Amino acid sequence: MAWKQMISLNRMGLSTWPELVPGAVRFFSKSASPYIVKVGIPEFLTGVGKGVETHTEKLEKDIGDFQKLLMTRTLKLKKLGIPCKHRKLILKYTHKYRLGLWRPRAEPGNHKLNS
Repeated sequence: MAWKQMISLNRMGLSTWPELVPGAVRFFSKSASPYIVKVGIPEFLTGVGKGVETHTEKLEKDIGDFQKLLMTRTLKLKKLGIPCKHRKLILKYTHKYRLGLWRPRAEPGNHKLNS
């Protein structure tokens, strides 16, 4: 019965269905965001990691703006002398960033949980 209620509430466009359906629970926390608020080329490349951050100066000098980096193509990166493996990583993560699937973390080197 609860599933039918949730589906009907979803069709009506109600976003408050967990409050209306008994036993439904929201699974998220309201903790501070662990992501960088302002993202630039250095923060982005550091977030990608895997040696890509070594090209920070070159990309800042030749591309300049993070929005331009998001629209940069393979040939431009190749002309700048960035190796194939790093080009692939940059293009992969710029695509994910544009889609909203990935953002660099505030502390990219600290992935382990404190125990």
